Amino acid sequence: MISSEHIPFNIPFSSFTDQKPGTSGLRKSTKQFQQTHYLESFIEAIFRTLPGVDGGVLVLGGDGRYGNRSAIDVILPMAAAHGIKKVITTVDGILSTPAASNLIRLNKAVGGIILSASHNSGGIEGDFGVKLNGANGGPASESLTNEIFICTQTLNEYKSISCTSIPLDSPGVYKISSMIVEVIDGIEDYILLMQNLFDFDQISSLISNDFPFAFDALNAVTGPYANRLFENLLGAPQGTVRKGIPLEDFGGCHPDPNLTYAKDLADLLLKGNQLMFGAACDGDGDRNMILGQGCFVNPSDSLAVLTSNANCVPAYCDGLFGVARSMPTSAAVDVVAKDLGINCYETPTGWKFFGNLLDAQKITICGEESFGTGSNHVREKDGIWAVLFWLQILANKKCSVLDLMKEHWAFYGRHYYSRHDYESIDSETAHSLYERLEALLPSSIGQHFGNSIINHADNFNYKDPIDNSNTAGQGLRILLEDNSRVIVRLSGTGTKGATLRIYLEKYVNPKGNLTQNPQVALADLISSIDSFAEIKLRTQMSHPTVIT
Repeated sequence: MISSEHIPFNIPFSSFTDQKPGTSGLRKSTKQFQQTHYLESFIEAIFRTLPGVDGGVLVLGGDGRYGNRSAIDVILPMAAAHGIKKVITTVDGILSTPAASNLIRLNKAVGGIILSASHNSGGIEGDFGVKLNGANGGPASESLTNEIFICTQTLNEYKSISCTSIPLDSPGVYKISSMIVEVIDGIEDYILLMQNLFDFDQISSLISNDFPFAFDALNAVTGPYANRLFENLLGAPQGTVRKGIPLEDFGGCHPDPNLTYAKDLADLLLKGNQLMFGAACDGDGDRNMILGQGCFVNPSDSLAVLTSNANCVPAYCDGLFGVARSMPTSAAVDVVAKDLGINCYETPTGWKFFGNLLDAQKITICGEESFGTGSNHVREKDGIWAVLFWLQILANKKCSVLDLMKEHWAFYGRHYYSRHDYESIDSETAHSLYERLEALLPSSIGQHFGNSIINHADNFNYKDPIDNSNTAGQGLRILLEDNSRVIVRLSGTGTKGATLRIYLEKYVNPKGNLTQNPQVALADLISSIDSFAEIKLRTQMSHPTVIT
């Protein structure tokens, strides 16, 4: 019998406003999570609503940021108090998001708690987060997260038990009351999964044949995975993995794999000629950036290239069920899907929307423009998986990244694409801009926009083809007669103000100009959306914070 304490607390309901209905986790500043009973109250809401908690198995780990270890010490005794039979955690509490998804599926767990704020900065002055994944290994369903949100609004106590801290410096098995705590390696199961998907001998042959490359872990969770995979198993030279030790503050780095925050790596590939290939992953290991010598691969193009070359990878050589992309992602993969004769689904942003399609075997590969791609091997986007996929294609095709991209565009045409992020905008200003633009959309149809005419404009709504659920208000779309698109969204992944994201896309057929700089090719759309939405005027920002 577990002897648990019922500990009262008083957290203002407004403290959980970032855990909106439909979101699978909570991101706040590290200091806010350090408030007395703050973390405990959110974990209590999870344990009260997650199905199968009593007698179930739970996976627990995180990206190693500040607060990761102390949060595990809080969650374990709470899990025991709620009747969890077994918690699987990892050495030092280090566990990437895709590896957590795999462990949930392997162990038939009721879910997993992932301690991460993803690509947000870390440390005492940075951010912390708690994310819940469901029994299928993917982000918790919208219905479940709605229940958690409602629960946070009425809590006044939580359950825990008194116990000593479990050591996490090496594998072992421990008990907290009647609950088993198994500390595992955390990396080995993920590597075994990768070995079942890819031809490691072929990739190793590429790496050993004058193919210098660099992987930047940004001092985040993928460092230990990458060291064991690339340097120990595949034979890459020591030093191939850069910033490979997870640090509580990511060494002052912003663990977001894009041209702005992974500039050191980007400069090596785009300005130098010593490396053939470069890649980076984010804080929790689910996002990726791919680079070749003199070539940055847009994430939307990356999804299309993986789809068109899936036959190079043993796990996908028999064909794909279908593919899916988030609505803001470019339509490059749509063209590939049409050529392959498979379905392509357009979903809202958020990996959970791919989960239904994956579970129903409607799709095999999916991706988002925000540097995330994945497949049916787990129920999360997977950064290292994407890097291995690219290396497998290059080993099979025996060409450079740039040559592969040119070959792709010459066959399918090119979707010039860019995302402009305006970060840390005053929330009232951002919402006022967005609401004004939304009100203008109905009357904008038929008007000139850039070098084309607006053919359709709306706020994207999605009806799930599997469960028939409806998800409304997913982003403002301006669709032009020449197949160009402009998407405007407000992002909820920051903790300071609001982020306005502008997505720009222009299609050029294989006979057109395929070698322009994307910002030049998109110049008319950039100018038009700034004028139409009054971005510079209202935000007082002359340039985006980040351009990808």
